[in-house]
Parts: sequence; structure tokens; C-alpha cells
Amino acid sequence: MDVPFKQDTNAPEGLVSSTPGASDQHAQYMLGEQIGFYLRQANQRHVAIFASLISEKLTTTQWAALVKLKDLQPCSQGNLGRETAMDMATIKGVVDRLVKRGLVHTAPDPADARRLVLTLTAEGDATVSRNLSIALQISQETLGTLTPAERMMLMELLRKIC
Repeated sequence: MDVPFKQDTNAPEGLVSSTPGASDQHAQYMLGEQIGFYLRQANQRHVAIFASLISEKLTTTQWAALVKLKDLQPCSQGNLGRETAMDMATIKGVVDRLVKRGLVHTAPDPADARRLVLTLTAEGDATVSRNLSIALQISQETLGTLTPAERMMLMELLRKIC
């Protein structure tokens, strides 16, 4: 499916470009009609709701790591990164901050000393438990302007492009 484009009717006449076709492309590319523009706005809205409601001063990536680790533990840092859709550098930073806060414990993998095995600490487990209902509320508020059918459709479409 093609993304709809509008011609830029406000572009100055006689616009000359050193790149062939560049002015045509610019006329077709309207920022306010691009998927990335809306995904970024939706993410900003969600992050603002998350920050206003979540306790513990967690980020969305820290929360995702804690919740997924609760399901998977014990698991390697690499596996946690894959399961939370974070690259290796990002998950390392997230885990380092969670370890520093006393929410995650790391230990060498007995089978492979190069790998770290992660588990929640008692405080990490309690943090997840304290915030689960709030996390559900955050999701509800983020999607609050949508009907139940629209919510399902949005989630299905986002899964499809991810």
C-alpha cells in the first residue's frame, strides 16, 4: 500500500535543485503525513503518561526489562535484550542501571563465564508487583481515545510492521 502524498502548494515557483527529482520528492514528502511523525508523537504521549503515573522513577525500557525478566528469569542479558526488542548496547545500559538500583542481580553463567545471568532481587520483584496495576492503567490511558475495536486493530497493525 502506498503512503498518500500531497503536492506542496506553498513551494516557491522556479525552485531549482542540484539533485534531479529532488524538488518532486520534496513536494511529495509532507512530514505531517508520515508514519514516523505519528509514531513519535504517540510514543511521546505514552512516555509522558508513563512518567506521570509510574512510581519508582522507572523508564519505559527499565519497566519492560523488569517485567520480562520476571517472566524469563533466570536469563542472559542477551536473551532479555532480544525479548524486549532492545539492542545489546541499550539492554546493557538498562541492566546496569537496574543493578545499581538493587532491582536486578547478575551472576556469571556457570555454563559460560562470558555470559551474565540475570534475576530479579526481592526489591525488583516487589517493584514489579507494586506497579502492575499502574502499568495497565497507563496502557488504558494511552489508548483511551480509541474504541475497543480500534485498540485491537492498532495493536494488530503495529505487530505486523514490527
